[in-house]
Amino acid sequence: MSAVSFDPVWEDLYGGGSAARAPYAFVASFIYRNAPKGVPRDQVRVLEIGCGAGNNLWFAAMEGFSVAGVDGSESAIAAAKARLAEHNLSGDLQAADFTDLPFEDGAFDLVVDRGALTCCGTEAMGKAIGEVRRVLKPGGAFLFNPIADSDTSFRAGTLGEDGLSYDITEGDYVGVGQIRFVSRREINGFLPAADWDYQRIERVEITDMLRPHGKIVASWRVEVRKK
Repeated sequence: MSAVSFDPVWEDLYGGGSAARAPYAFVASFIYRNAPKGVPRDQVRVLEIGCGAGNNLWFAAMEGFSVAGVDGSESAIAAAKARLAEHNLSGDLQAADFTDLPFEDGAFDLVVDRGALTCCGTEAMGKAIGEVRRVLKPGGAFLFNPIADSDTSFRAGTLGEDGLSYDITEGDYVGVGQIRFVSRREINGFLPAADWDYQRIERVEITDMLRPHGKIVASWRVEVRKK
């Protein structure tokens, strides 16, 4: 991957053993809520963009769904494969660029982005969302979860090329490389209504009142369906 679409810091983090083990509750809820009704779970295909070490895909596979995942980090994919194998589960896991997904058109019922596309610049994020739309079936659902521009780390970084922030000194995103913080207006640009039916737009914020000035952790949880 290019420096714009994937920061090598994630290979360092995953290679060093950094990995979430538990699935995210809102990802689980998205999958349950949007899985096609009346279809056996093993026929419902779920793709995660930026699957990391497989915590969300492990959950989905344990629940009987057919899973696939991509990540820019070879170490992350190796860890995800090991996690599935540990429980005698299988999935199509590949190291790949988010802007060029190695899957056929209309291959998936659900696509999950849990804070991965927010690590891409404006151009790469737009291309990646175009790829998400391509690999989704008509009516398929997409969870888009970028970091919001109300997050403390947005104010504590240096804004560089392609909308990316670097050298973040405060908040939860110190040491995680480039981040593309997203505004409410920009969501509509990345997910135009001509292409997507909106189901949910939520901004989730937590304020840590023990930190000076109240540290804010903020992200978007956007659910859309492919028209």
